[in-house]
Amino acid sequence: MVSWLDRAIASVAPRTATRRVLARQAFEGLARSYEGAARGRRTDGWHAPGSSADAEIGRAGALLRDRMRDLVRNNPHAAKAVSVLVNNIVGAGIMPRAASGDAALDREVDRLFEIWARGCDADGQLDFYGLQTLACREMVEAGEVLVRRRARRPGDGVMPPVQLQLLEADFLDATRNGALGAGQAVQGIEFDALGRRRAYWLFGAHPGDASLSLPGGLTSRAVPASEIAHVYEKQRTQARGVPWGAPVIRALRDLDDYEVAEIVRKKTEACVTAIVFGDEEAQQGIAPAVVDADGNRVEQFEPGLIAYARGGKDIRFNQPAATGGYGEYKRASLHTISAGFRVPYELLTGDLSQVNYSSIRAGLVEFRRMIDAVQWQLFIPMFCAPIWRWFTEAAWAAGRIPTPDVPVEWSPPKFEAVDPQKDAMADLLAIRSGTMTLAEAIARQGRNPDAVLAEIAATNAKLDELGLVLDSDPRRVTKTGSAQSNALADPGTEPDDIASSSEAVGEETDPETDAA
Repeated sequence: MVSWLDRAIASVAPRTATRRVLARQAFEGLARSYEGAARGRRTDGWHAPGSSADAEIGRAGALLRDRMRDLVRNNPHAAKAVSVLVNNIVGAGIMPRAASGDAALDREVDRLFEIWARGCDADGQLDFYGLQTLACREMVEAGEVLVRRRARRPGDGVMPPVQLQLLEADFLDATRNGALGAGQAVQGIEFDALGRRRAYWLFGAHPGDASLSLPGGLTSRAVPASEIAHVYEKQRTQARGVPWGAPVIRALRDLDDYEVAEIVRKKTEACVTAIVFGDEEAQQGIAPAVVDADGNRVEQFEPGLIAYARGGKDIRFNQPAATGGYGEYKRASLHTISAGFRVPYELLTGDLSQVNYSSIRAGLVEFRRMIDAVQWQLFIPMFCAPIWRWFTEAAWAAGRIPTPDVPVEWSPPKFEAVDPQKDAMADLLAIRSGTMTLAEAIARQGRNPDAVLAEIAATNAKLDELGLVLDSDPRRVTKTGSAQSNALADPGTEPDDIASSSEAVGEETDPETDAA
């Protein structure tokens, strides 16, 4: 569109007027590209600063932690959301298994780790898997957690001589900001000139303690980054984390306020039972009366009683009105809260009234995919891997293993099956088709494959020694319960291929048919 100003300019400077028109058209085209970036009446008051993640967290991080902790203490939905996430991410524990390829070395490392895991807590209360749960809980609730390596002397009774100390995010001195030496500090974390973490500035005591018993408790000092494992979720290129429930803090608070207001209204209505209208007259009532021991008149109400009011009095009973939409509002609010915590609504509330097998399974598939990502991309690299490295280095320095660099495989806890039989049949078919190994299937159950296979071998040897044949022994019994046609009479001879058991694949129930 050409304005009168463009025409006036064109009369004296046509080239300038042409550039103005072309520039305006280009700008209008850009403005129409993203409606979300449009400015107008509908977007007035929408404040969207372009500050960095560190700047945003620096301003709001401490208050977010305090508010989320208060909600977890006092709000059952927030407490349940944190519990669900921790139980699924860590569960009974993410178990390590040495995987150097040297069987003797792997057995020794696993044995040594099992002993060390029982007393690795510097506070002396939890084992390694208990520390996992506590660290994961703090990561979800407060947004981050620090794990400090504590070296021990040989006489302390810890082998290898190293322990772990969990520190809340409050121990970080957030006032340490700006240039520091050749690098810089961001909210208590010191970086070198290349942007690598060099040190953490930690207080000697928790700043929120009612009484600081340690001298210089509010004075921070630098701890080398090699001594710290910093566990948090990175959503941007940020130095520190935020509580996972930060998007729904206001929603949780609003739901609390709404429920309190509704309870107060109901209590107020219940306090007023009836209202009597009419002039005051002696000896009037609406029901038969008796006199108690003190001479007081007592009116009695009985089921099926018909009473006549005397003296023109009228009584009207209070009938509290039903609250419309309370259930719908609460359900919608809880859906919002569950989305903010990334937890399925059914797991957050325990309400399974509106789900069936297919819908709950579909919902859990996406949730488990998210949990897998958190385990393998966040918790294992940030928490488990540094601790394993500290353990092997300490064991090597103590002369217990020949190398400080021992590869490891981690086994997260298994997910409980919605239909265990169908999942077991799927694993069986995958193993027989060669798309999954037996060791992989055992690891998915959260157990050590070597330990399980050794236990199976020992059990089979014991059964053969005693001459027992169990229905669960595939070497002797088919899936249909009949004896194997090629079962060995002598347990000491080599077993034949149990081909008859593979025929049972066709006898198994098709999951799709079974579901129908």
